[in-house]
Amino acid sequence: MNPPPGYRDAPLSQFHNEPTDPDEAADFLQRVYAENPKLGGDAQAAHRIEQVREQIAALGTYAHTRAELAHGARMAWRNASRCIGRLYWNSLVVRDLRGVTTVEATAEHLVEHLLMASGRGVNRGRLRPVISIFPQAVPGRPRTVLWNEQLIRYAGYRDGLGDQAYVEFTEAVSELGWRGKHSSFDILPLVLQEPGQEPHLVDLPEDAVLEVPLSHPDLPWFAELGLRWHGVPAISNMRLTIGGVHYPLAPFSGWYMGTEIGARNLADADRYDQLPVIAARLGLDTGRETTLWRDRALVELNRAVLWSFEQAGVKIADHHTESRHFLTHIEREERSGRTVPGDWTWLVPPMSGSISPVFHRYYPEADQRPNFYLDETARDLGRCPFHASATAPVPTPAIPAQRRAAPIVRPPVPGLSEPTGELPVITPERLQLGGPESGPVRKGWLLGSRKN
Repeated sequence: MNPPPGYRDAPLSQFHNEPTDPDEAADFLQRVYAENPKLGGDAQAAHRIEQVREQIAALGTYAHTRAELAHGARMAWRNASRCIGRLYWNSLVVRDLRGVTTVEATAEHLVEHLLMASGRGVNRGRLRPVISIFPQAVPGRPRTVLWNEQLIRYAGYRDGLGDQAYVEFTEAVSELGWRGKHSSFDILPLVLQEPGQEPHLVDLPEDAVLEVPLSHPDLPWFAELGLRWHGVPAISNMRLTIGGVHYPLAPFSGWYMGTEIGARNLADADRYDQLPVIAARLGLDTGRETTLWRDRALVELNRAVLWSFEQAGVKIADHHTESRHFLTHIEREERSGRTVPGDWTWLVPPMSGSISPVFHRYYPEADQRPNFYLDETARDLGRCPFHASATAPVPTPAIPAQRRAAPIVRPPVPGLSEPTGELPVITPERLQLGGPESGPVRKGWLLGSRKN
């Protein structure tokens, strides 16, 4: 029996852009209104569900209010089985960008995401969790695709320079005209592609990429290695699903746990493979595994990562603290009557696993929604674009004639009190905070809570 989607070696999903399941929509709405009594309680939930069922019957999908979108995105983080940092789920900053349609505007907002997540001015380095949600998928209509699996990644070259996981992606964008400096840390461009159009390359401006050069508190020579890493991990190839509605482009970011950089990105043999280099500089005997030279080099590399980020004033977490925080998250969720799904193979840190508290227990495995999903074509695009099936035109499934005749490009976002039959088309004049009005939603709803 295969594990649920997103766990271990479960088969990746295939996104077919089918009509929304009205029962999944109703289940989501019932939970949103139950968790947020200020939205109107059971009576308003029942009225909203009736609206949504009508809209699905007419269009094949429906549109979330801003309150539903914001809470749904936070629920998706709360349900993300691989994430150890879910204690902070309610602090997620939600950017409603459903009205953004052009490649140029999309690129601008992706850059703005990084600027917002990195912090500005005196707050540079005080990272906050941010998600930018672009237009939803509509059955039978093509969509713009972002090739990149993360908004910031380093190029890789066949001669061993750079991130070896991205050699084929680097060669693909080079064929499209991009030219890097052929260094170990060339920042790859964003690649956006509209159906039937040539890929559009976007170089990230320097101020959008917060980077930290690595040094060591006790080893002066460490800085000579020339290592660095970017401060904001921004996942951009996972499909956000909320109440049966799919958002194919919804990049989200937080901050790093140090081992992601020091025990994986810079240490893995198929990435930067720095453990032999560091061991040699430490004078360790690498001829025998019993000297534990890899372990000793790994510790010093991770010390350098944490120390350098702290010295630069860029937020980062260590794996021991985050492990304890995750158990706190479980306790809070259980008090609220909710189950916390978890993939043990991802939650246990990639170093010192057995001395972290998350190691000594198991977690329920469940496909709880809302959630994030990695589709097979999205995975392939992020590594080897010219061999990915997503580069072909997005197939157009058959839909009922009354849906094909619908005059609007995507469902407008309803206000809480607007009847379904009178929903207006989205126009720039109706956009506020990235989306149209949606009843009594306060600005704080989108910015999230700082209490966690």
